Amino acid sequence: MSYNLTDFGSYTAGGRIAHVSEGAPREINFTRSVSYQVDPRGDFAVEHAYVQYFVPEARNDEPPVVLVHGGGMSGSCWETTPDGRPGWLQLLLKRGYEVHVVDAVERGRAGFAPGHWQGEPLLRSLQEAWTLFRIGPRDGFASRTPFKGQRFPVDHFETLAQRFVPRWLTTTQLQTEALLAVLERTGPAIVICHSQGGEVTFDALASNSENIARVIALEPSGVPKTPEDLNGTPFTLAVGDFLDCDPFWEARLRAWSQFAGLVGARLLGPGEFGAGSCHLLMSDHNSDDVLSAVLQR
Repeated sequence: MSYNLTDFGSYTAGGRIAHVSEGAPREINFTRSVSYQVDPRGDFAVEHAYVQYFVPEARNDEPPVVLVHGGGMSGSCWETTPDGRPGWLQLLLKRGYEVHVVDAVERGRAGFAPGHWQGEPLLRSLQEAWTLFRIGPRDGFASRTPFKGQRFPVDHFETLAQRFVPRWLTTTQLQTEALLAVLERTGPAIVICHSQGGEVTFDALASNSENIARVIALEPSGVPKTPEDLNGTPFTLAVGDFLDCDPFWEARLRAWSQFAGLVGARLLGPGEFGAGSCHLLMSDHNSDDVLSAVLQR
C-alpha cells in the first residue's frame, strides 16, 4: 500500500499533574548492576491520552478521522490486522484522510498509573476473547474451531491476544475528557469508535458536539443516553454477524436497532458488507468492505 505523508507525529491530550505525599523512599535494583533510591512521593503526569497523527500528501476535503479503540485494546488495533494486512489507519490514509489514532487514558502508550484509580486492572484472557468477540463457540476454543463462515483470521488469534492491554473499569470519564481534548486540537472530526470506545465517544458528543462532525460506531458497548445527545450529528452504527450466538449479543442488537430507528441513524450489518464478521470488524478478512460501507453517507 503506497501513500506519501506531509506530516506525522504524536502528542498527548488532557490529563493532570497528580501530587503524591505518602510513602517513603526505598532502594531498588534499577538494573542488574545499578541500585537506585526510589521515592514514591512527588508530582506525576497522569490521565492523558497518547495520540499518533498522520497527514497524507493527497489530503481529501473531509474532516480528519479520530480512531477510538475499545476495552482492553489500544490504538494498535487500527494499524495492521492480526494477519498482517493493512489496517483501517492505512486504508484511510490511502483514501486521503488525515488520521489521529488514540491510545486512551491508561491504555497502551498513554501509560497507566496504579494507585490513582479505583479498582484493579483487568487483562482479557484468550478464552474470554474467543467467546466475547464471537470468534467461535466455547467448545471450539481448544481446537480453534470458529463459527462456520467466520471472517476473522483465526490462524492469527494469538497475535490478536498479544495486543491486549490492562484496563480499569473506572476511567470512562477520564477517557472522555481526554478525547474532548483531542477534538479541541483536531477541530470538527469524524470519530470512528469501537466497543467501549463508543461509550467514551457518546459521552464526549453529549458534552460538546461542536468538534464531532460525524460518528461511526462499530458495535458500541452502549448507545447515547438520550436521542438529544446526538445533537443532530450524523450517526452510523455497524454490526457484525453471529449475534444470535448468545443472549448478551441478542440484547445488544435489540438496543442498537431500537436506537437507530428512534434517531434515524444508519444501521449497517452483514447485508451491506458481507456475512461472517465478528466483533472486531476492523480486523476481519472483509475489513476493507466494512470501511467502504461505513464511510458512505
